[in-house]
Amino acid sequence: MSIRSTVAIAIAAAGLALSTATFADGPGAPNAGVAAPVGTYKVDPAHSGAFFEIGHMGGISRFMGRFNDIAGDLVVDAPEKSKINVTIKTESVDTNHDGLNKHLKSPDFFNAVQFPNLTFTSTAVKLDNKGEGTVAGNLTLHGVTKPVTLKLKHIGSGKGMKGEQRVGYVATGSIKRTDFGMNYAVPGAATDEVDLRIGIEAIKQ
Repeated sequence: MSIRSTVAIAIAAAGLALSTATFADGPGAPNAGVAAPVGTYKVDPAHSGAFFEIGHMGGISRFMGRFNDIAGDLVVDAPEKSKINVTIKTESVDTNHDGLNKHLKSPDFFNAVQFPNLTFTSTAVKLDNKGEGTVAGNLTLHGVTKPVTLKLKHIGSGKGMKGEQRVGYVATGSIKRTDFGMNYAVPGAATDEVDLRIGIEAIKQ
């Protein structure tokens, strides 16, 4: 069940945002009609998150979780020059249930002691003039690296409270946990397919 989380993250999320898609350069609300300022951005962990949703007990219901420790960098430029690197601490998985969190950190799932990090490194970013497209990259989870492609959407950009430039993106997709060696009780305890959603807000450096 927690496998989705990882992916999502890696997303990272997600996904993530890089490209001269559409951003506002004035203070206030985000704007998806102006190119984002080119530069290097750092993920703001207080306003970013990697979420996963998975089917329980063979799919009789759905439940969600998240990772609380996410970090990374974005290069915002023309799509062919844009990049994203995200690192998520598997120990930070959070389902709002202590017992389930402990199980997800165990060797049955994320094995957080042996594999403390989940990472995503982009290989290609594509965004249209509406700020929608895809981000492809390599996701490393549970010691296994696989190529994944996520849907990517630019949410907006603008100035923060101190005048700093900020940008926001959301990446979504799905993975199979067995592709990453997470084979515990499939699908009895949790379905193989995990849905991911990664929200990123980043600050220009």
